[in-house]
Parts: sequence; structure tokens; C-alpha cells
Amino acid sequence: MADVDYSERLTQLVEPGEQVLAVAKTGVAQGVLPADPPDPQRPEPSRPGGFVASALLNVISPLVTFSAGDRLVDRITYGVAGRGAPGSAASTLQYARRPVPPATSIKDTILAVTDQRFLVCESGAVKLWSSRADDERAAAETTIVWSVPRAEVASARVGWHRLNPKRLRVDFTDGSWLAFTVPIAEPGKPLREIAAALNAR
Repeated sequence: MADVDYSERLTQLVEPGEQVLAVAKTGVAQGVLPADPPDPQRPEPSRPGGFVASALLNVISPLVTFSAGDRLVDRITYGVAGRGAPGSAASTLQYARRPVPPATSIKDTILAVTDQRFLVCESGAVKLWSSRADDERAAAETTIVWSVPRAEVASARVGWHRLNPKRLRVDFTDGSWLAFTVPIAEPGKPLREIAAALNAR
């Protein structure tokens, strides 16, 4: 899969006068994630048997998922990749990037920081063996799927994690947070540039 340059497309997507400061192709980290935003069409799930029963089931079966979304297998394998109440910034961000079944094509997730906002974008379909025309099409079809004013980002940092030392954690002012990663073989510089741009005031 070629390394598509999304910078030019992002300058077209932002508002007039808004300046793009940093861009990184990434993905939401695997692991325990924030709860989904509330869905008014779906009733609230019932909780099985209280805390003791939940804890016992969580030890017995890693496939059991509780209202917080935590699974023992996720905690052991990937750790915690985010926290946040339903409807929090981290909750709505990770939900906006969830593929809608059936996922018929692979799309890149692109983070961008402007002088005004923190953006999460989705590319057009990308191919494993792509031509220049394929890459240009993927970039041209990129759209903004989620954004917040920079004032809603409390901090961002790239630091050591047991599975990937280039893991970016973005904390929001509502107390929620979400982690992003790049494959271990890819450079972490773009994520460090995102963190630096978000922390600059």
C-alpha cells in the first residue's frame, strides 16, 4: 500500500483562513475503548447480576462484554485504548471511525491539527497494490468525519507503551481520552508532530 499524501486535500477541506499545522495517517489503537454514544433507538442494556457476578464472569470468560465494553482478553492483549462516558469526545470520535458493516473497502484514518481545530478524517478507498491514480483518488475522496475546537483538547503525548512506543494519547477537557497508533515499522514523527501542534497554545 502506497503512502498517500493527504496534506493538499486537507488544506482544501478546512475553512477559509484556517491553517493546517500537522497531519498524520494513523488508526485508533486496539484495546478497551470508550462506551458508544447513547442511541435513542436502543433501550439501555440490563446489567447481569451486579458487580460480583460480573467480576466472576469476566474472570471465567474473556468473551463476556459488560456495559463499559471491557473484555478481559482486550485488557491483557492490548491494554486500555481509551476512556470516556457515552457521548464524550473520545466516545463520539471512536464511534465516528468505526466501519459500518459490511466494510467493503479499506480506508485510512488521518488526524490533522489546524490553528483552530482537531480533525479526524477518512480517506477514499485504498488498495494494497495501488497506482498513482488510486492514491490520488483516495486523497481526493478524503472527508472530515469528526472535529472539535482545539480548546477541547486538554493535552496530547506520544510515549512508551508495552505494545507500541509510538502510541499517541489525546486527552480531552471532558476527562475522556483516546489512543492512536501507527504500525510498529512506520516512523512515529507524524504522531509527535500532532502532539506538538495540539499542545502549542
